[in-house]
Amino acid sequence: MWSYTITRNENLWACLHLTWSWYGRSIYRTLLSRMRILHLSNTVSDRGNGIVNVAVDLAIAQASAGHDVAFACERGGYIPLLERFKVRVSLVRQTGAARALLNSLALLRLLRAFRPQIIHCHMRSGLLLVAPWARVLRIPIVVHVHNIHDRAIGLRHLPTRILAVSHADSRTIAAAGVPRDRIRVVLNGLIGSHRLPATPSPVALHCPAITTVAGMMHRKGIAELITAFETVLATQPDAHLYLVGEGPERLLFEAQAAASPAAAHIHFEGMQADPRGYLLACDVFVLASRRESFGLVLIEARQAGCAIVASDVDGIPELLGHGDLGLLVPPENPSALAAAILRLLADQELRASLQGRARENLEPFTTTRMAVEVFAVYSEVAQPAP
Repeated sequence: MWSYTITRNENLWACLHLTWSWYGRSIYRTLLSRMRILHLSNTVSDRGNGIVNVAVDLAIAQASAGHDVAFACERGGYIPLLERFKVRVSLVRQTGAARALLNSLALLRLLRAFRPQIIHCHMRSGLLLVAPWARVLRIPIVVHVHNIHDRAIGLRHLPTRILAVSHADSRTIAAAGVPRDRIRVVLNGLIGSHRLPATPSPVALHCPAITTVAGMMHRKGIAELITAFETVLATQPDAHLYLVGEGPERLLFEAQAAASPAAAHIHFEGMQADPRGYLLACDVFVLASRRESFGLVLIEARQAGCAIVASDVDGIPELLGHGDLGLLVPPENPSALAAAILRLLADQELRASLQGRARENLEPFTTTRMAVEVFAVYSEVAQPAP
């Protein structure tokens, strides 16, 4: 029986030997160490919030790996999905100055009941509410800096570890005075997510189609993209621009588009539960952000095989091979943005080359890899289970 077992598992042992790297050892520790993890987020909305998407994917991956995972939030469409994967959901409000004390006490009750070994904060409001109790109860806090413009809130003293989602953000956080020994870089992963169907279908678009998937806010460079599209349309009169997403400044952009000579060719598509159909159908995908810590949609665009134009800012270049996997342009520069879009529309060979290269080397962007690396950070600071 023993010799049969060894023979039957020769391939397994060979694979383990080949993968016995830091990554392999981290997986091994993850399988052997069961940890109680509490995630905090204002919401688990399924309305296209990138922070929430990462948090939900991470919690599900951790629960699937055998950890005891709880998620404190106020509301959101992802609650049934979390519960399906055995994540314990507690409805604890984390916003509103008038209710701050009550919300903080609710989190204290949750800490006493669940007894987490790690508190993982995804938004600053939860961090500020839970930090006093975490210090008293000696529970380490890991803060996920999803947006670099939020980096200064509580990062110097409150968290035990800070997760940056790109190396560029890590440098920016350190430059703001956060000790480097507290910062760890963990790239976001979404490949393998349970939030979306495995096989999206292309949407019917007018071609050539230029598409962005982004929040309708100035930080995403929507105004610059509309201005750039006017220049594109002057050379490519059949082109159409598709703006997929919702946001607080959508009415401003709709007014800008309505006053534009390109108005009839600009389409506001609103929030889409699964925007990947637009990515599969477009000729050029654009992310014109003024600031962007990571840009999850760029991984979706690469999966879809898009020819990509994006801003050369923050973490974006790291996702596009510093220009090898897409064209990079200066942020807030409509002229450069229009020139890059026109270059791809005019050069079919370049467009096809970028479309092919976009799908290469996506392995680092899986939810499993993200969960393993986050667990390694937890392991640096977490106390053993009682």
